[in-house]
Amino acid sequence: MERKTLTCICCPIGCTIEAELEGNHVLSVRGNSCPRGEKCAKSELSNPVRTLTSTVGLTGSATGAAVAPVRSAREIPKGKMLDCMKELSRVSVAAPVHIGDIALKNAAGTGVDIVITRDMQLSLIHISEP
Repeated sequence: MERKTLTCICCPIGCTIEAELEGNHVLSVRGNSCPRGEKCAKSELSNPVRTLTSTVGLTGSATGAAVAPVRSAREIPKGKMLDCMKELSRVSVAAPVHIGDIALKNAAGTGVDIVITRDMQLSLIHISEP
């Protein structure tokens, strides 16, 4: 039997949780102040996942921004984070983009899309006549 100690990240309390494991099976969890702590510990010890947030290149933005903010549509396996970031480093989108637009489909083979999280408008060049 193995014991693991971790800090719960499911609510602002940040409980210190102790879990007993046998192989990959969680036998018991203690130290959590709310029910989410047990679920958090079991997930973290058996299949840790994270929401990825980052940016991708952006061309033609009205604000002159060179990047657009993105996040994963749902949590991805923690072990795939670096692979997803490598793929994202090669992604560039052209304005206009809108919240929810897909910047990258099936990031690193996870089945999870990376989506735009902010509307970014197209740059309009105004030429005044003499």
